Amino acid sequence: MNFSGKYQLQSQENFEAFMKAVGLPEELIQKGKDIKGVSEIVQNGKHFKLTITTGSKVIQNEFTLGEECELETMTGEKVKAVVQMEGDNKLVTTFKGIKSVTELNGDVITNVSWHSELVAPSA
Repeated sequence: MNFSGKYQLQSQENFEAFMKAVGLPEELIQKGKDIKGVSEIVQNGKHFKLTITTGSKVIQNEFTLGEECELETMTGEKVKAVVQMEGDNKLVTTFKGIKSVTELNGDVITNVSWHSELVAPSA
């Protein structure tokens, strides 16, 4: 399954609690909670380029499945991580107490992220 495409945020749950847990300042949380971000993914085999635009904030990350990479977080911090593919439609990574699962179903991408300080969602 190829993840390439442009996806607009439709909804988000527990945004404020998650952003507090990752250390985003309250004023940025309040600014960002109603912005509908856009994610653009370009996949070439196991290599991915991801651009997330939320208002005026743009985060760009590149990674190759199974290889250590440096990712920029929503707080602007750079972290080392490895992104893995589960099945043929899920991208999974864990860094600094955060687990992120991105799942592609048809033309809809669902991302679930949680912090070790918060209760993990039931699957």
